[in-house]
Amino acid sequence: MGSCFSVRIRADSPRRDGLSSRYASIDGRDTSSRRSSFSLPLTPRSEGEILELSNLKIFGFNDLRTATRNFRPDSVLGEGGFGCVFKGWVDENTFKAAKPGTGMVIAVKRLNQDGLQGHKEWLTEINYLGQLYHPNLVKLVGYCLEDEHRLLVYEFMPRGSLENHLFRRTAHFQPLSWNLRMKVALGAAKGLAYLHSPEARVIYRDFKSSNILLDSNYNAKLSDFGLAKDGPIDGKSYVSTRVMGTYGYAAPEYMATGHLTSRSDVYSFGVVLLEMLTGRRVLDKNLPSGEQNLIIWARPFLASKRRVLRVMDARIQGQYTPNAALKAASLAVKCLATEPKHRPTMKEVVAAIELLQDTGSVKPDAAAAAAAVQHHRARGGDSSRRAASYPRPSPPPVPAVASL
Repeated sequence: MGSCFSVRIRADSPRRDGLSSRYASIDGRDTSSRRSSFSLPLTPRSEGEILELSNLKIFGFNDLRTATRNFRPDSVLGEGGFGCVFKGWVDENTFKAAKPGTGMVIAVKRLNQDGLQGHKEWLTEINYLGQLYHPNLVKLVGYCLEDEHRLLVYEFMPRGSLENHLFRRTAHFQPLSWNLRMKVALGAAKGLAYLHSPEARVIYRDFKSSNILLDSNYNAKLSDFGLAKDGPIDGKSYVSTRVMGTYGYAAPEYMATGHLTSRSDVYSFGVVLLEMLTGRRVLDKNLPSGEQNLIIWARPFLASKRRVLRVMDARIQGQYTPNAALKAASLAVKCLATEPKHRPTMKEVVAAIELLQDTGSVKPDAAAAAAAVQHHRARGGDSSRRAASYPRPSPPPVPAVASL
């Protein structure tokens, strides 16, 4: 629901399968008192079945129009292939439109009739978020289906997207500290691990920094499930599907073959983790030609404790130990392995980040000294060995949308 102007890989939406109701943590334990008493077969479901079984609030279009002040431009929170997302207010008990600044704040995503995603992906979001409940998935409050209007109503995430905090250079978005970056990485990893668990068996397929939203305490939640897909069943190792996603984040084997697995999401997580470590976008046309692809540019630096400091985001210098930087970089490299079978599972990624959280930060009284040492090492110690500096990335222009 953040601004997502990345190049979208697009093809006709595949048929969506049904879901059973799922309320479990990544280790299989029940995390909700709202466990459903029914189980749905993994067969295609009609629009009516999806909407009926979604357990969501149904909103009227006029209420949402009033709640967002007639979808005023200054209420826009973000924009993507689906359409614009607006900030609004509703009464906490009746869910009727409330005056701005009162009641419950909501985020309203309105389908752009000329957009790329359309009705099928609107329905897919309801199909998944109407039944999946986890602390690291954004909560879908309800929907509107009225005449030609298609809208989705979410909980409001006041800190916006991870993308904005990493790449926007404004006073409103302060650079995230090392500790906050690890917190966000852990939350996002837990969200993916839950989706991949036996209780959910979902492949997210569009993991990227703009789809990671942050609440007031910087807890990460995954949003935008329009491209989500049920995982393989009947002993199959992958799902064969049309290639959809976002350039730079999509796994290379999926791009080449259309074979989708949970390890495809792991690759995308590695991309985002590398963005968090470096403060650079995965693709940035504003940089010199040899640095525009983050993975290609950074990979030679990621295996050495000394060299990895050259690619770390200068804004968090001194906030982490060199060992932590190397371990985080090594985790990103493992996630980005060319062979899917060599990538870790998301459950393993969660464990690795939890360890980093416990051991990787520098205490405040040592931060200044550590920053000076790291700055000296990263620059080679003297002018003859000084590493080349690079300009900080600025938001790239909106690229053309590509279709496959």
